[in-house]
Amino acid sequence: MKGDGEAGGGPEASGEQSVRPAPASARSVRPGRPVVVRVPATSANLGPGFDALGLALTLHDVVEARIIPDGISIEVSGAGEESAAAGEGHLVIRAMRAAFGMLGGQPPGIGLRCVNAIPQGYGLGSSAGAIVAGLLAARALGAELLSLATQIEGHPDNVSACLAGGLTIAWRSSSGVRTARLAPVPGLTPVVCVPELPLATAEARQVLPAAVPHADAAANSARAALLIAALTSDPGLLMPGTEDFLHQPYRTAVMPATADLVSRLRAAGIPAVVSGAGPTVLALIVAGTHPGPEAVAPIASGTRTEWQIHVLDVDRDGAMLQATSSENAPHLSRRVDELGRAVREGPVSMEQPQGHRRGPRGGQRRPVTQQDGQDDDLEPVERAKLVERPDRLRPADQVNVAVRRA
Repeated sequence: MKGDGEAGGGPEASGEQSVRPAPASARSVRPGRPVVVRVPATSANLGPGFDALGLALTLHDVVEARIIPDGISIEVSGAGEESAAAGEGHLVIRAMRAAFGMLGGQPPGIGLRCVNAIPQGYGLGSSAGAIVAGLLAARALGAELLSLATQIEGHPDNVSACLAGGLTIAWRSSSGVRTARLAPVPGLTPVVCVPELPLATAEARQVLPAAVPHADAAANSARAALLIAALTSDPGLLMPGTEDFLHQPYRTAVMPATADLVSRLRAAGIPAVVSGAGPTVLALIVAGTHPGPEAVAPIASGTRTEWQIHVLDVDRDGAMLQATSSENAPHLSRRVDELGRAVREGPVSMEQPQGHRRGPRGGQRRPVTQQDGQDDDLEPVERAKLVERPDRLRPADQVNVAVRRA
């Protein structure tokens, strides 16, 4: 989970603010009883679907949150370990404060343990994951999601996919932020290529022009429609469907290595795009239609940049929540500890033995387990509250993130 990361366009802290006592619904959860949330990495845009399309991936961050008697306590393992010192500025805490604030109060204190496998600053939705984890944890401890997540993040594509799983289309209407969830074609294998250095989302957005030629906008609309057909019914259309005219050409200057790898993969017949705002490259591969996932690594190794290759699946469940009882709390806490140890161990090798899937960037290979799909201890968020319905949360100008200075 991110600390004071790159969530763009959302509310900012405006000086020191007191924290009111917890509302009754928050106080009903006794200090010490945790909830556990698992959120997937996401890739947004997918080429022409700028700020609208998102795809959830099987690379996860896990957050254990609890109400404590006072103050802020944060432990972080894996990506972003330095964010443990962020205190009230930690993005999960900010999201929880915003959710609790909508109930009219704040808990006396918040404790977090974060086990992070999603690379931060690479266009894989780490900030969206942190926001969704914080909102889900707050809801389980006493709070409600989509519009508020969008307000904090600044755009709905990553948070929609993170919440609902699968392939999502997000849009804004007079009634709020809405999302439609689609089922990607069977056999779709996302492959992400993560470079050594991250890139701030704000920097990637600054190079975008205020206006684009009408012809480019029309061409992009056609490609976006084609991409939905490719991802849901005819993967043979993925190459033309992933062609973009709105943002990728303009971002070449700030991420030349990313543009180079996208070009090389596409020249080899592999549908490749910039993941979100970059610099990660996403290849969308369907067996029998395109060269297999194993074709990506040799092409990446032929560039001047060192890339970490992650062969993933589509996460079809989205964010998952476990509200614990006093009986199962020790069990879930041990599982969070085990995940933390796994993330901290050893480097990832390029080889993937049978029965293993590439682990998080900088982490070890791990066996394929229930953690890669449905987990018996975790329940998907109730999609009826998230998909194809107006969100009932208040407008953005009425919601503030309540942040105390440490």
